[in-house]
Amino acid sequence: MKLTRRVLAPAAVAAATAGYASMNHRKPPPAEMEGGAKSTVAILKASSYSVDLVRPILDGIRACGLDVRGKRVLLKPNLVEFDHATAINTDARVVAAALEAFSTAGAASVTIGEGPGHRRDTFDLAREAEYLQFVPRFDALFTDLNRDDVSSVPQFADDGEFFFPNTALRADLMVSMPKMKTHHWAGVTLSMKNLFGLVPGAMYGWPKNRLHIIGITRSILELNRVFRNTFALVDGIVGMEGNGPIQGTPKQAGVLVMGRDVRAVDATCCRIMGVDPLQVEYLRLAAPLGRIEEKWIEQRGEKTAAVATEFALIAQFSGLRGRVS
Repeated sequence: MKLTRRVLAPAAVAAATAGYASMNHRKPPPAEMEGGAKSTVAILKASSYSVDLVRPILDGIRACGLDVRGKRVLLKPNLVEFDHATAINTDARVVAAALEAFSTAGAASVTIGEGPGHRRDTFDLAREAEYLQFVPRFDALFTDLNRDDVSSVPQFADDGEFFFPNTALRADLMVSMPKMKTHHWAGVTLSMKNLFGLVPGAMYGWPKNRLHIIGITRSILELNRVFRNTFALVDGIVGMEGNGPIQGTPKQAGVLVMGRDVRAVDATCCRIMGVDPLQVEYLRLAAPLGRIEEKWIEQRGEKTAAVATEFALIAQFSGLRGRVS
């Protein structure tokens, strides 16, 4: 598909940018104040990819109070590279189960989109990762976000405008579906970092060069400010430890972690991984976007202590252990 810079009509821009709010660090944001409702995070055990995954995903959707009836849902997995020797991508069977679960929950449509960080044929990568084998009608449902038509949104970091795929802008709900992994630059990569795949490589380069110029932490915060209508569904059945996100070692954690508050979900995943979320820079700075302290996170299903399994970290991130509570 030819990439074009298309500006949406004013009404469409207003709809696509609903919820954009400047990040105000001058006063304590509501999500960090005492009182108010807790953020719900569902932790569901899943021993392997061969078990029924539709049921726990449906349970997580319902436990988190998410209503998708009549909504256009975009599943955004992590499909970055492939190596038979390790576990890099969101498993295709989790994506297939999510497709069925969100359809069953009443979504008007459920599609899949991803913009891998490496410059290669995305459909070949999907084939290697067995997406075409496990995901029904994958060819018809999938959009390569690196090459989708784009529209501008105002103000991204220091850029007066920034272009995103129309498929992402027009979704009523984004489902960020990362693999639970460590990361050699960010420490960990979970649902918030997974939004890097929304940036079109055909415009901003590989591996999303403009984001690296802006800075990883700032880019994560900006992406999550722009795309506020996001639900997190983390594939922690088999994650990756050590030199992630590509060259690490598979790590069995046996969980799916879900929630509407992406910061709370990522903080919970950190605790499962044996990482103190307050030591992860982008989570510490993301106060306007959600909860981080465990006392303000209502865990449904399992408790972190029941499923915790320490992920190995490379030496430069050994300080992330902090005081995991």
